[in-house]
Amino acid sequence: MAVNGLDLPHSVERDMLAASIQRLLADNPRPGWRDLVDAIGLAGLTVPEAAGGFGGGAIEVAVAMAELGPALAGADWLSHAAAAMLIARTDPGHEVLPELAAGARRAAIICSASSAAMPDVALGAVHGVARLVAGAAEADLFLVANRGGIVLLAANQGKVEQRHRIMHDGSVTADLGFTAPAADRALLAAGQEAASLAEWISDLMLAARCAEAVGLMQRMVADSIDYLGQRRQFGAPIGSFQALRHRAADMQLALMKAAALTELAVLAVDRDSADRAIAVSAACVEVADAVRIVGEGAVQIHGAMGLTEELSLGACFKRALSIAAAFGSRADHLARYAEAAA
Repeated sequence: MAVNGLDLPHSVERDMLAASIQRLLADNPRPGWRDLVDAIGLAGLTVPEAAGGFGGGAIEVAVAMAELGPALAGADWLSHAAAAMLIARTDPGHEVLPELAAGARRAAIICSASSAAMPDVALGAVHGVARLVAGAAEADLFLVANRGGIVLLAANQGKVEQRHRIMHDGSVTADLGFTAPAADRALLAAGQEAASLAEWISDLMLAARCAEAVGLMQRMVADSIDYLGQRRQFGAPIGSFQALRHRAADMQLALMKAAALTELAVLAVDRDSADRAIAVSAACVEVADAVRIVGEGAVQIHGAMGLTEELSLGACFKRALSIAAAFGSRADHLARYAEAAA
């Protein structure tokens, strides 16, 4: 199933998911949270069917992110979807899941892939600071996932201090300060189980962001190829100039390699296979390289128009660069790859 550059395993449900998002975006190119919830019920994508959700996994999340990427609508939704998926994995009957599925409450995941710094978790108590947390600005619930435990907390101003930040790509993150003592049912997992789940959900976030980046790059490549045929210079379409044709070919090749490794990463997370760390880190490195090649090439082809607000290209490139930065250190991914492959 080809979805915005990704060729993932086919199913009727996944086709319907992609088609419903495409219809929404055709009517509303920049949907907000309520649009995603009310129009197509996307809040419940990763919530089990028994709790009123769709029961989707990593593949469904990747399909949604690839489609939402060019609309710049995926950042907050992904945080909610990942949090709901992890809650369901630790406690399939948790009382909050029906509300998350209906969009009545909104959750945000706080893990190594969604936060620039992590708070400490010990015996269900959460202390410290999480920085630049994606999706946290409007969340009602925070799910902290690190090696010390998986803890679900309400966004209580008395226990969680918040400072919101508008990022250069237009997304909104939050710095969170925690002083939350242990509470009944707050601790969903501890010990080795928590460590494994925290690493798994971080890999899900990384693979999903790779899918979002592929969707963004697909849009940038398509817009650039269209522009090559429309823009004329010296009496001929600029697409007839060999240098620009070579640049477009380089962009397409980079996109193809990034998409292929993203597909492997998504499948590895979905199956929780032994090569998950290898697949996810390889995808992060390749996607980060492709973002630069595709984005810079698209801007060059469009010339001075490339970064103006008149075109969506500039916004797509900024978001793609933010995704690449959020992957973390390239050296860390290469070291993780080498360690897992040894």
